[in-house]
Amino acid sequence: MLEPIRLNPSLQNLFGFIGRWDADLVFPADPPGKLSGTVVFDWMDEGAFLVMRSETEGNGPPKAVAVIGRDDASGAYSMLYYDARGVSRIYAMTYADGAWSLYGKPKQFFQRFRGRIDEDGRRIRGRWEKSEDGQSWQHDSSLTYRKRG
Repeated sequence: MLEPIRLNPSLQNLFGFIGRWDADLVFPADPPGKLSGTVVFDWMDEGAFLVMRSETEGNGPPKAVAVIGRDDASGAYSMLYYDARGVSRIYAMTYADGAWSLYGKPKQFFQRFRGRIDEDGRRIRGRWEKSEDGQSWQHDSSLTYRKRG
């Protein structure tokens, strides 16, 4: 008989992400553009990986799924991302002491997210930035998650 998978010890510090979150993505414009939706973080296969799914309807970001894992030898996280537009990306990820960051190099530009989870674990506030050269960064959008329940 096969033993069930248990929570991956290298992902235990991500437990605070678990749950359903309301998400607002605001783009700088005049007037600002806003997309709203729901994002759910949950364990995949009893804790082998963390999965993020957007459950967007109407005026929201595209439906998306991301799988987060961590190399226990190096401590490096990776996020595999795919959305309804057909966008598929791999992001390097860090998370420590409430600070969450993602970094990727899609085809035409560099992209990064820097966010922070509030002390009570109920809100994540961050911003996406983009760069043509990986040196000069430009604000792309602000992202806020608010945990339900």
